[in-house]
Amino acid sequence: MVRREQPTTQCQSETRCVSTSTGMLARNTLLNLAGQGIPLVVGVLCIPVTITALGVERFGLLSIALVVLGYFSVFDLGLTRATTKFVAEADAAGAAESISHLVWTSLAVQAMLGVVGGTLLALLTPLLVERVFRIGPDLALEARGALYALSASVPIVLVSGALRGALEALQRFDLVNAIRVPTSIGTYVLPLAGALLGVSLPAIVASIIAVRAMAAVAFALVNLRITPQLRRFLVSSRVIPRLLSFGGWVTVTSIISPILVYVDKLLIVSLLSLAAVSYYSAPYEGVTRLGIVATSLSMTLFPAFSAIGGIGDRDRLTSLFFRSVKYILVLLGPITVVIGLFSHEIVGLWLGEQFVEKSGPVLSILSVGVLANSVAQIPFALLQGIGRPDIPAKIHLAELLPYVGVVWLLARRFGIAGAAFAWAGRATVDAILLLGFVVRIRATKRSKPGRRSIVRAGAVLGSLLAMSCALGLLARGCTFGIQLGLMALLLLGYVLATWRYVLDSVDKNELGALVSRVCEACRQRKCDN
Repeated sequence: MVRREQPTTQCQSETRCVSTSTGMLARNTLLNLAGQGIPLVVGVLCIPVTITALGVERFGLLSIALVVLGYFSVFDLGLTRATTKFVAEADAAGAAESISHLVWTSLAVQAMLGVVGGTLLALLTPLLVERVFRIGPDLALEARGALYALSASVPIVLVSGALRGALEALQRFDLVNAIRVPTSIGTYVLPLAGALLGVSLPAIVASIIAVRAMAAVAFALVNLRITPQLRRFLVSSRVIPRLLSFGGWVTVTSIISPILVYVDKLLIVSLLSLAAVSYYSAPYEGVTRLGIVATSLSMTLFPAFSAIGGIGDRDRLTSLFFRSVKYILVLLGPITVVIGLFSHEIVGLWLGEQFVEKSGPVLSILSVGVLANSVAQIPFALLQGIGRPDIPAKIHLAELLPYVGVVWLLARRFGIAGAAFAWAGRATVDAILLLGFVVRIRATKRSKPGRRSIVRAGAVLGSLLAMSCALGLLARGCTFGIQLGLMALLLLGYVLATWRYVLDSVDKNELGALVSRVCEACRQRKCDN
């Protein structure tokens, strides 16, 4: 928490230990996971019904509209990320007044940038509808209305992001997720409700914007409550260069990342059809949500890396980095293997038989990219946390044109499966480059135990993949139930091998302590009832 009085050196040291302790990082990661996982479950349930109620083409149009909003968030200019970093450093140093200057200055600049971005989106709407997306005349009116409504939300999105970033810097992920959960649920429920009620697409988009505006107000009220210094409006022009100097390279990443994330959908709608976007977007939205594990961890790690890097504790930085990469491989690796092996069955159960032939291969290919993208988030957070945002930005710059060309070629030649292969390949290259630069600039100390743990995790995961592929060939004629039973046995062997060869004594002790706390909480709840 923000301190009202200047702490002593000892207090500062204690605060740093608490703010980056394993227990707090684990707690905040679980909070972030729940904050993203609950809306994910709602989305999985809502998307199939929404597609049926809206129709494939209108659902594709809604997906494209939200993609456009995501891209126009680049007007953030990296200020949200910069605010989180510098507020975390100021909190660790006990500089409460600096927090007030940082937050208010960031909010003022974000509001102005949001107005510029929203105005530009409104001006570009006719061009986007008629020339870029080539929306047919039957949907053109709704498309224009939806994009005009979204243009009004750009300032809201940017201001809300800065307010959320200030809370994340103070490790108040409990409050962040208390606001985020209902907001994210609304993104799925409101389109479903509007579709069932026969509401127009612009009205559905407007309802989503209203929920986001309420979230921004909630973030503001919470910030004012936990940080009394923010009750004084302190905008300082001297803070702007500091924010922008860090945010400059973050801005490059913010501009290019949405292109790397969304260009596949945009090229699909241009080269193929709106229906093809739906067949691609549905499995994409489902499988990429697995990234919430890595996202939850990296959200917690970024302010922690910033604080640790600020005090120069490289031992702590190294340990935290290697363990985080290992945990991502251990947790997400087997999930992606199962998805890849049973992709057609999963699509059939979730979206229906009409999606199996086209969306099944897409789901299988994208699952590989999700694992690579999840691993990449750890070095990405580390590099930005230690003040090297230029490295991820340069990597993304180098990837941009080759990736667009590869997506165009593969999507034109192989359809949505080709686009999925391009996305997964780019995510894998991204992870390799980011990890390589962490080693090259010696952001962490040389750690044989750390490298050994990563190699062992990869070896165990590779063994699971090889045996799963063999299972797919040998049990092809068996029933789905038998295949699931055999896969369960393989997963049990994976768990045992991970416990024996991958997790060290620290991992096992922390896992045991976590299980003990959960059991104690359950017993306490029973006693209270």
